[in-house]
Amino acid sequence: MTTISAGPGAGAEPAGVRHVKRPTPLRESVYEALTEMIIDGTLERGRHLVEVELAGILGVSRQPVREALQRLNNEGWVDLRPGFGAMVHVPAEDEVDQLLAARAALESESARLAARHASKDDVAKLRELCKIGTAYQEAGDIDGTVRTNAELHSLITQMSGNRFLVDFAAQVDRRVRWYYTPVAPVRGAASWREHNRLVKAISEGDEDKAAQIMREHTEHTRKAYHDLQATTAPAETPEPDTSPRRRRRTN
Repeated sequence: MTTISAGPGAGAEPAGVRHVKRPTPLRESVYEALTEMIIDGTLERGRHLVEVELAGILGVSRQPVREALQRLNNEGWVDLRPGFGAMVHVPAEDEVDQLLAARAALESESARLAARHASKDDVAKLRELCKIGTAYQEAGDIDGTVRTNAELHSLITQMSGNRFLVDFAAQVDRRVRWYYTPVAPVRGAASWREHNRLVKAISEGDEDKAAQIMREHTEHTRKAYHDLQATTAPAETPEPDTSPRRRRRTN
């Protein structure tokens, strides 16, 4: 079930606040918090991750941080380097292409099926998400834009009625958000115009057009990502970032 965002400024927590929820097991809460910090750029790509610093940020001991870093390494979010420690993973060009190719295949089929099965309520929710996402984009709220973009894509996948598509899409959702965050300002209003065209095709039951628009939409994001990387390419081995960070307290 997709919960639609309330829009810019509605009940938002102060900047820098990230509560670890209980009674979820602490190691799971720390893993979730660190993953989201990587996705939203709080922990930048290539940044050296120091256990004691992360423990202080989250208000926990080092043990759950150590366990979370191991899991993040296994899942490709973090690279563990012998003799140096952990660093936030820096995606390779072909890695991005492979993920977005998989996303295009999954979501173009989801859009096709969504056009076949969409109800009036479904279309109304999609239009509301487009409205909210556009408002976030115009306000320059990148976190809100990325979150609403993910909600819209997730809802379209759910509308497909294919539980396997839903499961597969969920597996790549976070990684897509990570790649999309840097390009959200570049894609800007164009992305939401494409979303509106997509929703129109779905509302009209035009399966082929919905699939085509979704495929083109994903390709535009892939190209924007590569264009951005070409102009802001990092050094091959980023230097550790040991500057002080905002302290994040937990409940």
